[in-house]
Amino acid sequence: MTYAAWIAFAALLTWGFSEYLDRIRNPNQTVPSRPRADGSFEVVLKRNRAGHYLATGSINGESVVFLVDTGATTVSLPADLADRLGLVRGVPLRTQTAGGVIETYATALDTVRVGGIQLTDVPASINPRAHGDEVLLGMAFLKGLEFEQRGDELSIRQPRLPR
Repeated sequence: MTYAAWIAFAALLTWGFSEYLDRIRNPNQTVPSRPRADGSFEVVLKRNRAGHYLATGSINGESVVFLVDTGATTVSLPADLADRLGLVRGVPLRTQTAGGVIETYATALDTVRVGGIQLTDVPASINPRAHGDEVLLGMAFLKGLEFEQRGDELSIRQPRLPR
């Protein structure tokens, strides 16, 4: 019985520590949205200890973790994640990355959502060399948005669309 109690205690401790580390890595697991007076939405992301802005969002209704990357042209997904999301690999592309030129595949995302900001028909690329589950959230998503960094926070606003 004592062994079972120690095993249960160790399992709870491991689970709790894992949750703590996840919150440090991605402090934006729940992204609050604020409607603005002009009808637009704003999300505010907190920077993690590594200096990056990660946020939980969704692609085509499926939960993903985004890494905001203003230096990326498109939204870039690791191939394993793209396969799980059922994305179709389109034409091959030669893509310049920090590690050199690689071959990626064009695709399109029906919807991309971060908090209350949702865009449709977002160009993306599938990167067979990327590992993990983080999606680079590049300018294909960010280009029509307004963003401002102050201290450890990044505000992203979706301007109200004209009618």
